[in-house]
Amino acid sequence: MNLKKIVIIGSGFSSLSASCYLASKGFDVTILEKNNTVGGRARQLKKDGFVFDIGPTFYWMPDVFERFFNDFNTTTKDFYKLQKLNPAYQIYFGKQDSISITDNFEDIKNTFEKVEKGSANKLQDFIDKAQSNYEIAIEDLVYKPGEHVFEIINSKTILKLKEFILTIKKQVAGYVQNKKLQKILEFPVLFLGAKPSNTPSFYNFMNYADFKLGTWHPEGGMYEVVNAMTNLATSLGVNIITNCAVEKINTEKNTVIGVTANEKNYACDILLSGADYHHTETLLPKQLRQYSESYWNKKTFAPSALLFYVAFNKKLKNVSHHTLFFDTDFEAHAKTIYDTKEWAEKPLFYASFPSITDATSAPEGKEAGIFLIPIAPDVEDTPEIREHYFKQLIERIEKITGESIKNNILFKESYCVKDFKEDYNSYKGNAYGLANTLTQTHVLRPKLKSKKVSNLYFCGQLTVPGPGVPPSLISGKIVSDLILKHSII
Repeated sequence: MNLKKIVIIGSGFSSLSASCYLASKGFDVTILEKNNTVGGRARQLKKDGFVFDIGPTFYWMPDVFERFFNDFNTTTKDFYKLQKLNPAYQIYFGKQDSISITDNFEDIKNTFEKVEKGSANKLQDFIDKAQSNYEIAIEDLVYKPGEHVFEIINSKTILKLKEFILTIKKQVAGYVQNKKLQKILEFPVLFLGAKPSNTPSFYNFMNYADFKLGTWHPEGGMYEVVNAMTNLATSLGVNIITNCAVEKINTEKNTVIGVTANEKNYACDILLSGADYHHTETLLPKQLRQYSESYWNKKTFAPSALLFYVAFNKKLKNVSHHTLFFDTDFEAHAKTIYDTKEWAEKPLFYASFPSITDATSAPEGKEAGIFLIPIAPDVEDTPEIREHYFKQLIERIEKITGESIKNNILFKESYCVKDFKEDYNSYKGNAYGLANTLTQTHVLRPKLKSKKVSNLYFCGQLTVPGPGVPPSLISGKIVSDLILKHSII
């Protein structure tokens, strides 16, 4: 019996996930990756003994990772070592003014209580509701393919309908009055790529993931997860070809017969794209594209990012592995991302210092720093703009933490809109995909299965269940289930 051939475009988390499920079911799977390393946005920069995760740095929702590996009779422990971070992260609100979130929920409640009397009990109630939403999301929502709305309507979800109307911002304001505590509770939904004022309150399940499931770090960095999934995929028979950019999708009678990459044809029975959805459709004849340019242009995209990878010649003080700088007006910054679509004058930013936890990230006595400024997709990106914000970022860190660091920089590398477009064919250079707003949830997101090409499928952060690493793993599973549903080997 001849195995059905599946070609997968791109080797990000969703593609690797799907490849494992499909290969385990007997498909002949080949991944074509345009870059020279596997992992999509989750790549690494190695230089002078320093190691930086170029893409994701947060390891949240460990149960989703474990569930993935368990599906293949393995565990995360078979591939990499995890460490629970304490503190999970630290948030600065001003000069030497910060709050650390520990790895213990009782301690977190005590922290809240010290800031605002009576908030500990309110936080308990908030997280109890968030846990309920998390359990519903995992069991009844996120593992559904988004083919029709009745997938998510049942006796449990119907009781939560009002939580899709109320926003996270309004819900949080009903529990705590202190602005700092509000920012802490609003922070996790930023992983979903939308403003708290536009995100349904049901998504407070991210707060449960934050405070109860905790923040973890894989020894060696997030790329160790890519290595683990790659090793699993190849052990299942997946063929991975790097430096192989797909230039055209070849079709006959509204059916994909293969793709052209590096002037070579790769025939297939089924094509799955984990690459940028918009870009993938541009490789098709115009009449076979599901979504117009105006459709994409009207969508609310998650931010792009200006990133810096910085090597310091000393260990840094007064910062944690994950450190957020919320010392400026978040609403003003958010307006520049989602409304005016311009550079913020004084943006909030995030910093990761993995070498605080992981000795493999930097030479002894030195520090690796990763800095991220969320920005609007498609904003102007020049060396001068990058340098302006890097200088501002360093000056603010020095002022806020009280430590001089600008003269301790060994080197820095940057990454921004132009790089997202060039490396990932990312629509408008977005970094995370479509924002999880009410009008872009579940069935309202781009479909996993093409409506115009019978054997073309999609996965990743532009479709269900949405942006982020755990959702990408889930996207790979649900699209493989969908392919199995429509295919007989």
